[in-house]
Amino acid sequence: MDLLLRSTRVVTPEGVRAAAVAVTGGRIAEVLPHGTEPPPGTPVEELGDDVILPGLVDTHVHVNDPGRAEWEGFATATGAAAAGGVTTLVDMPLNSIPPTTTVPHLRAKQAVARGRAHIDVGFWGGALPGNLDDLRPLHDAGVLGFKAFLSPSGVDEFPHLDRHDLDAVATRIAELDALLIVHAEDPDRLAGAPQRGGPRYADFLASRPRAAEHEAIAALVDVARRRGTRVHVLHLSSADALPLIAAARAEGVRITAETCPHFLTLAAEEVPDGATEFKCCPPIREAANRDALWAGLADGVIDCVVSDHSPCTADLKVPDFAEAWGGISSLQLGLPAVWTEARRRGRTLADVARWMSTAPAALTGLSAKGAVEAGRDADFAVLTPDETFTVDAAALHHRNPVTAYAGRTLTGVVRSTWLRGRKVADHGTPTSPTGPTGPTAPTGRLLER
Repeated sequence: MDLLLRSTRVVTPEGVRAAAVAVTGGRIAEVLPHGTEPPPGTPVEELGDDVILPGLVDTHVHVNDPGRAEWEGFATATGAAAAGGVTTLVDMPLNSIPPTTTVPHLRAKQAVARGRAHIDVGFWGGALPGNLDDLRPLHDAGVLGFKAFLSPSGVDEFPHLDRHDLDAVATRIAELDALLIVHAEDPDRLAGAPQRGGPRYADFLASRPRAAEHEAIAALVDVARRRGTRVHVLHLSSADALPLIAAARAEGVRITAETCPHFLTLAAEEVPDGATEFKCCPPIREAANRDALWAGLADGVIDCVVSDHSPCTADLKVPDFAEAWGGISSLQLGLPAVWTEARRRGRTLADVARWMSTAPAALTGLSAKGAVEAGRDADFAVLTPDETFTVDAAALHHRNPVTAYAGRTLTGVVRSTWLRGRKVADHGTPTSPTGPTGPTAPTGRLLER
């Protein structure tokens, strides 16, 4: 036994209970009765009533490095993640330059990440028009699946798939028995919506109608049904699509869905005009829609809650919603944001752990992650669940001090984060391992399928 962590509240697959978690070789050796005494000389971390959760697995993060490292980078993104209780993230294939659409591009990204990651990092590949022959090599190189857009992505180097391209990509990915993850908004519906621009949030919301999500998801269901492809709906914002997803799943279509903390905790009625830190695509919708998303989580139609951390430099958040970069920076804040609203709605920390750790780990096939049980990696988020704090954007660890949560009071303070039995964040600050001559490089691993 290398380490024992003891708490009166440990979130395990069997429920929340008092326990002592024994760590050996970076893995959970056993989950023991709370009063178990370790062998002499074993370090013990006494956590009192703080809650031990499985480390969060965030499968939707835009690190942007290389190429747009001024927006974010592996050191800052993974440091913010560690401070927020995230022990594994999966990097999106855009908005880096080059995008992760070939094996050489993947290797370039891995070279940048190596030695800078505070936590473990996996990678999505990209599916574009014209890169069909790159999908199998990327799959063999270890990407966890493939991302595609059904509408313009916002960056020229990552074009979207039309219906013909989608069918070809879905067919190839089914042959690989891989996972296709999709930004699902219909481009024709978007083009036909009113595009007024300016500072009014109501005008921006009208430009991204719910029907655009519904029609794109219907197309995704159709191709998954015909080709047998395993598909996943990214950042679901419109609850109107929930019956469609539920019906498809009931008939055997292999479809899953995620939503994001901002869709579960923010509402269109609360977004001030000109406050483009709230802009994302698809958009934050009305409070009634938010309630319906929570019902979708409760019913199991929505599987995961992940950040869609999509940062940029502050100058790109101009007060015109048509011109501002669309993305919410929230990597460090997902756990307290979701827990604040979940507890208000009568949900439990076991629910949060399932949505933010267990289900994302299962989605990506990361079987060593996602639960506090013997044989898994010793990845933990330690939370004081009843303490509140007010978000100060300048104190967060992602690169640019912009977030839609600035000034909000959240419940749940992440006290420490542990990666394979080593503390990688303490009281909201990422830590570095120490060698004989002082601090050494972070030791997060690069994960492959």
